Amino acid sequence: MLTHSDMLKLKRWNTPTIYNGWESITKGERIAIRCNRDETKDFMPQMGPMIGYAVTVTCQPGNKDHFPDKTKYNEEYRRYVASMPGPKIVVLQDLDSPARVIGSFWGEVNANTHRALGCVGTISEGAIRDVDEMTNAGFKALARRLCVGHAYSMPISWGEPVTVFGCEVRSGDLIHADKHGFMVIPEEDHKHLVEAVAFMDENECLTTIKAARESMGKEYEEILNALSKAGSEFGRNVQEMKKRLGV
Repeated sequence: MLTHSDMLKLKRWNTPTIYNGWESITKGERIAIRCNRDETKDFMPQMGPMIGYAVTVTCQPGNKDHFPDKTKYNEEYRRYVASMPGPKIVVLQDLDSPARVIGSFWGEVNANTHRALGCVGTISEGAIRDVDEMTNAGFKALARRLCVGHAYSMPISWGEPVTVFGCEVRSGDLIHADKHGFMVIPEEDHKHLVEAVAFMDENECLTTIKAARESMGKEYEEILNALSKAGSEFGRNVQEMKKRLGV
């Protein structure tokens, strides 16, 4: 697991920047990254990015057949959440969604309850409600939409793989998320991630972005030459970084 310091550093960058760092060091295929394939909506963008380990759960607010066991299921589910390492992001598959959205698992009560259990937010394929109250609890949410009621919301199963926004997520996966969406960071790429993200962010600023900014107002041929030179320098820097890290 990453250290608390590493997690804080990664939380400072947006998710596309995390992707850039990951892409520079992974031995995997870049298009195979597990991330949202469908659009998500960040209902608390002012809270910035979140990072944490996934705890998975399913619900089906439109099916009241599960409801008689609500107390038993809630108690067992909360013990599961409490047993997982933090910080945690609850990844919820709403079995009613996307065909229809009947009710929300998330609201003021569940946001505060999960904060007490070490969770920093949720990625929910269904709906959320009580947006202001959830924000006040410090609980970030990426979801499909808003709704007014909870219907028969309760945990049905947990700790099993779920599929949200076209992406499979497993309990314990490291997730980074913000207003752009979310990505699962493979365990084999955790070791050098912080250094790679910081390097790629600085590399862009010192080469391609710098060249573009300094070229404004110049003749097009001069601009094109400057951009080409900066692109080559950017690539060389990446290769030197990869060699230094042994990736």
